[in-house]
Amino acid sequence: MEGGCRGILATLVVLAGLAAFGSGYEIIEGPKNVTVLKGSEARFNCTISPGWKLIMWALNGTVVLSITPREPIITNDRFTSESYEVGGSFISEMIIHNVQLSDAGQVKCSLQNSDREGVAFLSVQVVGQLLLPGGSLVVIKDEPCNVTCRAVGWTPLPDISWEVGVPASHWNYYSVPEPDGRQSAVSVLALTPQGSGTVTCVANTKELQVHESVTVNLTVVQPPLGSIDKPEASLPTWAIILLAVSLSLLLILMIVLIIIFCCCCASRSEKEGSSYQSEIRKSANVKTNKETFETKLKSGNENYGYSSDEPGTAKTSSLPPKPAEPGVPKQHGGRQPQQGPDDRRPAPASPPQVSVYLGSPKKVRNVTLV
Repeated sequence: MEGGCRGILATLVVLAGLAAFGSGYEIIEGPKNVTVLKGSEARFNCTISPGWKLIMWALNGTVVLSITPREPIITNDRFTSESYEVGGSFISEMIIHNVQLSDAGQVKCSLQNSDREGVAFLSVQVVGQLLLPGGSLVVIKDEPCNVTCRAVGWTPLPDISWEVGVPASHWNYYSVPEPDGRQSAVSVLALTPQGSGTVTCVANTKELQVHESVTVNLTVVQPPLGSIDKPEASLPTWAIILLAVSLSLLLILMIVLIIIFCCCCASRSEKEGSSYQSEIRKSANVKTNKETFETKLKSGNENYGYSSDEPGTAKTSSLPPKPAEPGVPKQHGGRQPQQGPDDRRPAPASPPQVSVYLGSPKKVRNVTLV
């Protein structure tokens, strides 16, 4: 503690002494960006022209190391320095030991009373753990299975890949960050094993050549007896797609046929209903005409000469004889009677008769002329 206070006081004294003289010397080349793992060392170099009086190193805005031409002023044992001279230029190197995640940030090299500064950034990566199911995994031959690997505590998250040491008909994997907000990710390996072996989960850092891996044994057993679902009997993807399309088209065709059949049935029913109604109308009209005709017959004079004989025949029926009238000759069948030489007196008159011959089986109406 006392050594630290003395170092701070010495730095203040040196800075106060050099402030009066000033310095016109500049930084030729500043530090470069550095990425390191947590717990390792980080080194930054700053090249300065000759004649400098004081060099200051700051981390995230706080001066952690000061260097004079005679000796460095160390205030924290985690920050040390080394010096080199190359081609007449002075190189100051700051070393950060046991780098922590909180050390990540801006690193600045500056000279007292100089406007020019050298700035770089420190990136810290943390290597976490890889977690796989322990022991040996037992899976069924030619049955799809999944193996899950989790990367926990990594900063930033690593790239996860797989090394498959088992015979497999198919395998692939995908990796995603876990949604709980922690620095962890999960990777899932999907494969269809055909024999026993090992699978290895590998995590690689994005900038540093560092990787971690973990391996698990995969033991493959035969499927149980009586198993029906076998990969050999399964259809390929193109066959399944073709079958699905065919079934869809067949279903559409069946629906169209059903619609057409229903439309035909409906049309036929409408036609039959229309024909039936037409027949009913015709029957009603015939019946009405018949009744009208019979009514007219009943309302007129009674027809005594009605005959229902077959066509081509006609009969006459005589009305009751009336008193003979003088001057009216008697007619028989529409013809004048022949008169003999001895009979010249007129015969008693009889009512004339008219016979109507019809050529069709219709009713015959005889009219008697008075």
